[in-house]
Amino acid sequence: MPRTGETTAPPLPATSSQWTTKNIVIMLVIGIGALMVSLTQTLLVPVMPDLAVNLHTSADGVAWILTSTLLVSAVAVPAYGRLGDLFGIRRMLLIALGSLVVGSVICGLADNLAWMIVGRSVVGLASAVVPLGISLVGVALPPDKARSGIAVVSAMLGVGGALGLPLAGVIAEYADYHWLFWICVIGGAVALPAVGLLVPEPPTSAQGRFDIPGTLLLGAGILALLLPLSQGESWGWGSARTLGLLALAAVLLVVFVLAELRIESPLVDVRTTSRPALLLTNVASVCVGFALFATLIGTASYVQAPKATGYGFGASVLVGGLCMLPGGLGILFFSPVSAKMKPRTALAVGALIIAVGFLSRIWLTGAIWQVVVGASITGVGTGIAYAAMPGLIIHATPRAELAAANGFNTLCRSVGSSLASAIGGSILAGVTIKLGEYEIASLTAYRILFGVCAGAAVLGALLALLIPKHAESADAAMHDE
Repeated sequence: MPRTGETTAPPLPATSSQWTTKNIVIMLVIGIGALMVSLTQTLLVPVMPDLAVNLHTSADGVAWILTSTLLVSAVAVPAYGRLGDLFGIRRMLLIALGSLVVGSVICGLADNLAWMIVGRSVVGLASAVVPLGISLVGVALPPDKARSGIAVVSAMLGVGGALGLPLAGVIAEYADYHWLFWICVIGGAVALPAVGLLVPEPPTSAQGRFDIPGTLLLGAGILALLLPLSQGESWGWGSARTLGLLALAAVLLVVFVLAELRIESPLVDVRTTSRPALLLTNVASVCVGFALFATLIGTASYVQAPKATGYGFGASVLVGGLCMLPGGLGILFFSPVSAKMKPRTALAVGALIIAVGFLSRIWLTGAIWQVVVGASITGVGTGIAYAAMPGLIIHATPRAELAAANGFNTLCRSVGSSLASAIGGSILAGVTIKLGEYEIASLTAYRILFGVCAGAAVLGALLALLIPKHAESADAAMHDE
């Protein structure tokens, strides 16, 4: 039975045996918005050298273009989720999509580093589109269609990340890099009115006030965690600044948890989040997020490495990006498979497939098609695993906290990606070979990275199997402890 004042799993519309035009439209327009936001995660990676030249800045300066988006999104995602529960999920989704359009316009017109960072910071506010979209699909579609719709929207996190590299490669080779931002403007401008006109606003059931102190504490804690993870390579992992911020993050996050336990209307319901179904799902999400990002940094750069390294193929930026395309398609086409399995099972199966993909990368190094096959296997597993997570979240969360819970889960994936960036970057920079005047990552470094990723994926699978079976049932959404 639910505790006093709680609701059970979100009430969904009556079941329907057929996909209606309305249901398909809802899924597609939200999916387009999620895809556009996901593209922003990797769209600039191949053109970073061009940005440094055109914006007259150093490599450290241009790195802040990506870091600013990461830091803002870390605060925006949980905050927008709670605001969606309180004031309307669709309303906050529209605001987030508006941020994508405005931020991309600023970047498209920017001709200096300062304005580019401002624009990318505004784009960071749009990161909440994916968890808000997942929550909206979960309550707007009939139960027998919701899981498939959630799978598609959730998969956009991986699809956008994988498609961003080849798209950026094409733009970098044949057009001005500003077009990368105008593509996001066009996509956001299509999704924004479509969501406003075609997607209904579900009734809100949350009560209370928005938790400003909790938002500030969580935001400060996450910033203190992610900033050294993103800058540790240039600052030095043993520097006082890096270690001090990591220590500050630990203190702030502990204070946040203690404060949330005392607040009547918290940003994150710590008691609910600490229940096995949600806790294990979120920790497993960190592991899968780690593996996905490592695929991005360990595929394009791998095939672009000089042949003299003994593993690289000297491929162009475009070819390096295209090597990611089959994996992105694998995420898209196999995410609906997750809807046909129990979420707990799908998460475990997807994570194990990810591990197989990374293990194949350790031994299959002789041809570029072997790299593509390994990355594609990882993509298939990512599609299945990513699509399973929202189902577990929805079935284990009170309706009044649904958007906040999906936002927190997305934040966990982002933390996993940041850890992958930090750990993967350190491995690739620490185990090198010398080519002329340059130090470049060795094959051993990549094999260590792939082994770590396989281990993280296996850990995610084991955590998934520990999730209580009742978490797979919408009828068992909330229980007394």
